[in-house]
Amino acid sequence: MTVHNPRAGRQRAFLARAKARAGRGLWRYMPTRLFLPLIDRVDTGLITGTLELHLPDGSVRVLGGRMPGFSAIVHLTSWRALARLATAGSTGWFRAWADGDWSSPDPVALFALFGANARSLGNAARSTGLPRLIGRLKLARRRNSRSGARRNIADHYDLGNDFYALWLDQSLTYSSARPIHPNEPMEDAQLRKIDALLDRLDIREGGRLLEIGCGWGSLAERALERAEIDYVGLTLSREQQDYVLGRLAMPAGAANVEVRLQDYRDAQGQFDAIASVEMVEAVGQSYWPAYIDAIARLLKPGGRAAIQFISIDDAIFPAYAARADFIQRYVFPGGCLLSERRFREIAETAGLEWRDQTRFGLDYAWTLRKWRERFDAVVDAGLLPARFDARFVDLWRYYLMYCEGGFSGRSCDVSQVTLVKSAMRPGVRPGS
Repeated sequence: MTVHNPRAGRQRAFLARAKARAGRGLWRYMPTRLFLPLIDRVDTGLITGTLELHLPDGSVRVLGGRMPGFSAIVHLTSWRALARLATAGSTGWFRAWADGDWSSPDPVALFALFGANARSLGNAARSTGLPRLIGRLKLARRRNSRSGARRNIADHYDLGNDFYALWLDQSLTYSSARPIHPNEPMEDAQLRKIDALLDRLDIREGGRLLEIGCGWGSLAERALERAEIDYVGLTLSREQQDYVLGRLAMPAGAANVEVRLQDYRDAQGQFDAIASVEMVEAVGQSYWPAYIDAIARLLKPGGRAAIQFISIDDAIFPAYAARADFIQRYVFPGGCLLSERRFREIAETAGLEWRDQTRFGLDYAWTLRKWRERFDAVVDAGLLPARFDARFVDLWRYYLMYCEGGFSGRSCDVSQVTLVKSAMRPGVRPGS
């Protein structure tokens, strides 16, 4: 009896496409010794875990193995993969994968291995020289000025509500869930996350809630179920605005609901509470003060903001921020994960007290794995809209695996924190 294995079928299809466009030429026959210094640097940097590296000349190197950790296997079909890694870092490594220069039976394990050893690996897998400069110049063009932010958000979120609805849960929540057991339905885990964030706000009947980055309205819907409040949501995505307006259509006499196509820097009014879920990653490092100042300005004295944010290890943040990585280049233009230490300093300087931080990065690894399973099922069933070609499918599968590995390896984390505005300070830095 033949057992259908969708995962094996996807792998065969991907490798066939990759080989058809590889054009590896002489790269396969480059002398091994040219790449030994890079391989040795990776070996030295792997303090925990092992990497079984199958080289184009047929030899096998086992790197690391000093302490227990993640175990990964990589097959190099072309030396070009290492050349791209050495010069273009994570963006080059993605291009090498897309072109069939390397493969792995489990890329998530590889990304987790690299994430777990990110400090000791240093710049061994980061862009250098001209590729680094080109990446920085491209990143500079995607700064989150008011017009730039609209363009950057549209590039990601305006892929279409129909696209996201196929593989997100029914609530259309595009942020980390909070599961309590591995087989829990995604809808339950997402609702638990939303309730945990709303609990931080302690917003009462008749209060005013502002959400910076309202997504597709799952938090807004739950907040309005929990209490009769006035709600204002901000988004830069027309696709999301249209969806949320329909979702939150309220009967006559109900609480006031607004969904504005508006930049957070232009928001006006006073609010008892502010919620923002994984939006600050789209702000960009140079705009963190503006984001924090907006929260401090818009909150009433004594008001609370509940923020869910993704951070990267503070120890590797300077190297990360100095380069355009894979996600910034191909998925979230203008994005930047937070340095928790720097972001907290900005918040406290603005008169916002940092309270009750909760970290749950492994929950995000669970969430990403579930999303990828749903995404793969959609692709296998032929349900993806025709406008998304095989290259797009490969990119998004890689993106979901890359992020899952980052959270599994703990180089990235996700947190909820409460920011409380002092009743004694205005919360706006001088000259802002």
